[in-house]
Amino acid sequence: MTIFVYQSILLSLSVFLFIKLLLSRTKDNKNKLMLPPSPPALPVIGHLHLLKKPLHHSLVSISEKYGPIMFLKTGSRKVLVISSLSLAEQCFTTNDIAFANRPHLPSVKRATFDYKNIGTANYGPHWRNVRQIAATELLSTQRLNASSDVRVGEVRDMARRLFHSWNSSAGSMGLSYFEKVSLKAKLFELSLNVMMTMIAGKRFYGDNIEDLEESKRFREAVEELFSLAGSANPEDSLPFLKFLGMAKATKKLNHLAEFTKESIQKLIDEHKKPGAQKKGTMMANMLELQKENPEKYTDTIILIIAASLMQGGTDTSANTGEWAITLLLNNPDVLKKALAEIDAQVGTKRLVQESDMSNLPYLNCIINEVFRLYPGGPFLIPHESRENASIGGYDIPQGTILLVNAYQIHRDPSLWDKPTKFIPERFENGNAETKKIIPFGMGRRRCPGEGLVIRKIGLILGTFIQCFDWQRIGDELIDTSEGSSLTLPKAVPLEAMYRPRQVMMDVLSTL
Repeated sequence: MTIFVYQSILLSLSVFLFIKLLLSRTKDNKNKLMLPPSPPALPVIGHLHLLKKPLHHSLVSISEKYGPIMFLKTGSRKVLVISSLSLAEQCFTTNDIAFANRPHLPSVKRATFDYKNIGTANYGPHWRNVRQIAATELLSTQRLNASSDVRVGEVRDMARRLFHSWNSSAGSMGLSYFEKVSLKAKLFELSLNVMMTMIAGKRFYGDNIEDLEESKRFREAVEELFSLAGSANPEDSLPFLKFLGMAKATKKLNHLAEFTKESIQKLIDEHKKPGAQKKGTMMANMLELQKENPEKYTDTIILIIAASLMQGGTDTSANTGEWAITLLLNNPDVLKKALAEIDAQVGTKRLVQESDMSNLPYLNCIINEVFRLYPGGPFLIPHESRENASIGGYDIPQGTILLVNAYQIHRDPSLWDKPTKFIPERFENGNAETKKIIPFGMGRRRCPGEGLVIRKIGLILGTFIQCFDWQRIGDELIDTSEGSSLTLPKAVPLEAMYRPRQVMMDVLSTL
């Protein structure tokens, strides 16, 4: 009897899949869609069996066989993969509005406030409102200039803590002593502190923390939230898994998102208390605007923007800083050249300021080369077509997810000489080369926080290079294997050795 039941189920499933395949082919023939090249697919799961970790490497391998434009099916979802700069430009110029939506993946629904944060909201009035508020009131050149002291203060506090940690361990060895530091952890702490101090005037790492236990819970939740949100979730491609009780990661992600939401709302409430508002923060600025236009600057909008900035500007910045220092340690001649430029332009009597960046062209070349080799997101933020479109002579149906493999474009041998090598000098020619990198996306959905990220990374690198001597833990080059995530972390967290530069001891001692 049991065997008969199993046979019946298998027969029914086979008939269902056959009918679905037949209908699909009939529909495609009827519509006469000219779809991009596609590998052979399996029933139900589509091309999921071809996708290995890390995903951007897997898609590089497939595109080498099927070309720079591919059409895949990941379970129930249609996916367009682009790995050519010219095709990416087609997507974000003539077809910019067509691809202006975002895919709404079930796993991140709660974490993105029902897809209403800046990065995941669909194109429309709500997105235009939150984007305009963020770009004009928070991330404009004027606002970034006004918040420069916050970033400088946090970066210098990190330098101070590194200096005192070294000083307490060096003992009689003095400047011959190198201290080991886990830079992955330090850069995440620094990045979260910078973002949350700018947003709400609240620090979560370091000295003088207001509520140690509350801060610990918040930062642990944020770290885990980033980890889970950056991992592939099968439920996003195979929704039926939810009904089979196989969406445990999503449930945990929802819990962490709710805790983070409550924590940010608490910061808003604290800002509203008489005499408690921390002037100059993004939250304070928005609450002032709320008095003039309460319908536009609701608490919910403030919460969404604050969470969007925290989510978009913390993990990616920490990863970029980690890759930058990794590349400098593996290329000591570049590090030496950057240090010489800083000493010549800034000197050793004061610390680097954001305003110095325009006088440090080689440091800017280093940042561009880091963005080229290790963009914050190898696929940018995925887009989704809100209408039918045509790319490269192919038909792209409405509702297709667009993945632009920026990682592969940035290493395209037709665009770059020695594409896998770390050569900052390639950007010394100016704008022609910078137009070939797209770490912040393109078109109307280009990242509004680009200016903030560049300032922050420049200040961190400039300060770390100016203040400390750095070296690898051993003679071997640092492992540059990449982790698997929607962002681009190192597979092995970076640890390095450092000591204060002798010429900077007086400056560091006053921090």
